[in-house]
Amino acid sequence: MYGMAIERPESKQPIPPEAVRVFKGEIFGVYQWQQKLFDGTTATFEKLKRADTAVVIPVTREGSIILTLQEQPGKPAFLGCAGGRLEEGEDPLAAGRRELLEETGYEAEELVLWHATQPVSKIDWAVYTFIARNCSKVSDQKLDAGEKIALQLVSFDEFFRIATEEDSFMETEATVQLLRAKGDQAKMAELKKLFGLSDPLLRL
Repeated sequence: MYGMAIERPESKQPIPPEAVRVFKGEIFGVYQWQQKLFDGTTATFEKLKRADTAVVIPVTREGSIILTLQEQPGKPAFLGCAGGRLEEGEDPLAAGRRELLEETGYEAEELVLWHATQPVSKIDWAVYTFIARNCSKVSDQKLDAGEKIALQLVSFDEFFRIATEEDSFMETEATVQLLRAKGDQAKMAELKKLFGLSDPLLRL
């Protein structure tokens, strides 16, 4: 991944070239097209499109994971990771670094792509999950008017527990990947290595 362009993951149901945008909102666009069915008839198919997202899991030089306790208008407070929408023309890595700095005030020595996927077949939307290694505090947070974010520093073991067990944690692809590694010592050791942590084994 180092020094290479990050390939955008493909949707399981791509929007065809002939699709027409019938609505443009602040976040979502709605696209429609005529789709041939198995019996030879056609029907109107529809799909949403939105800006891609960069999610960042920061790891401090001391080995702590930085979680965000977030409040946003109209929804309950939740625990999650730093991240947000890519700006127009912005690549995922640059977006990850920008969101990390804005939401936490930390910078990382390196960002490593952990996973990239389009999680919802009916939305053209890629989510890139990065591990931000060796993070250091360099500034205050620069939050949007619709954000309140408090930082929580936890151990890797506590991060694993929160992400896989706590209802207040906003589930992401990271949760899926962590659950796949649960109970598998080899996969857990690989995860700790990915996070830049020296302990070769996890004891949960």
